Parts: sequence; C-alpha cells; structure tokens
Amino acid sequence: MTSRLTQNGINGTHHHPQYYPHPTSSSSSKASFKGCCCCLFLLFSFLLLLILAVILVIVLAVKPKKPQFDLQQVGVQYVGITPNPATIATSSASVSLNIRMVFTAFNDNKVGIKYGESRFTIMYRGIPLGRGSVPAFYQPAHSVKRVETTIVVDRVNLLQADAADLIRDAALNDRVELRVLGDVGAKIRILGFTSPGVEVSVDCAIVISPRKQALTYKQCGFDGLSV
Repeated sequence: MTSRLTQNGINGTHHHPQYYPHPTSSSSSKASFKGCCCCLFLLFSFLLLLILAVILVIVLAVKPKKPQFDLQQVGVQYVGITPNPATIATSSASVSLNIRMVFTAFNDNKVGIKYGESRFTIMYRGIPLGRGSVPAFYQPAHSVKRVETTIVVDRVNLLQADAADLIRDAALNDRVELRVLGDVGAKIRILGFTSPGVEVSVDCAIVISPRKQALTYKQCGFDGLSV
C-alpha cells in the first residue's frame, strides 16, 4: 500500500488552484452609467409622449378656429392732392392723407387669443404711401374686440405717370383707389400655454372721394394662413 501511494505520488499530476479575474470597478461603473442613460431615455420618451397626448386631447376638445380680423370702418379725415408747380413738366404731385381705420377681431374659440403688434401699409398702384400699426392685445374667448389705427401720409411725392393718374382720378373721377395690406399675428392660449404663431394676411381695397372726404367703397379678404 505504501508503494502504491508512492507510485501515485511520483506519477500523479499536481493540481494548481485556478484564479478567475474579478470585474474591475471601471467596467461596473460603465454598465451602471449605460443603465442610467437607458432609464433616462425611456423616462423622457414617456414624458414626451404623455405631453403630446395631452396636447392632442386638448386640441380635439377645444377645436380651435382661425382668428378673424376684418377692416370694419374707414374714416377719411383729410385728403390733399397738390401738383408741384416747380416741376409741372414732369407731372409730379404730392399726396397728403389721414385715414382712420377700425378693425374688428372675432374670437369664436373656447380659449383666448393673443395678438401681436400688427402693421398695415396703404398703397396707391403698388406704391407705398404710409404705414400704421395696431398694438398687441389679448382677446378673451367668445368675444368681439374693436381696435383702431390712423395712417398719416404727409406730402408723399409721386412722379410722372403715377402722379398724372392720381390727379386724373381725383379731379375728373372723384375716386382714388387705395389698397391696405397687413399681417396679423395671433397665438392661442390654452391652460397658460401659448400655441405656435399663426399669421393672417389682410388685403383690403378701398375707394375714397377727395371732394366728399369720405369712403365710397370697401372690400376685404384674407390671403390665407401661414404658420
């Protein structure tokens, strides 16, 4: 028996203990960091989808309508068309004009509308004569609001064909056709949040009588909506 043990001890193999590397702290921190990033991404995605769902529900419940902004009244306070005697050969003339315009804003929505500052230009045959503006204002739901502006044209010179046409329209026809152009910016306020801006283009054709100092024709329309 002793010889067998000796034989085993001589011919047998010695088993050395095996060591396995333990994960380092850097790899564990990277794994935890990736896990946190995934959790944050999923959380933000869920919140974003929740916000979009809430907005969609509110929009479907409110059903917002486009704002209506119309030129209601035009008052001609002064009209003056004077040929320039120093340059009669070139048929030049100066135009002075005071026009008071009253706009009416209609809000049929269940929520309020916030209007930005609106600017309007009065034109004769494509030539800008003067500008006016309407200050920003807030309009509650289901309401009608009147705002006004005055456009002052102070001795604007027209040359050659435009001046001749203006003098003929005023002296012979007693009608001067003008055009009022403007952009009205509006935003809908829902539960304290403001929607993206919507812009309405106002295009009005008016005819004034220089002799009567009055408005004889008015037609307005919307060119369209742009976000």
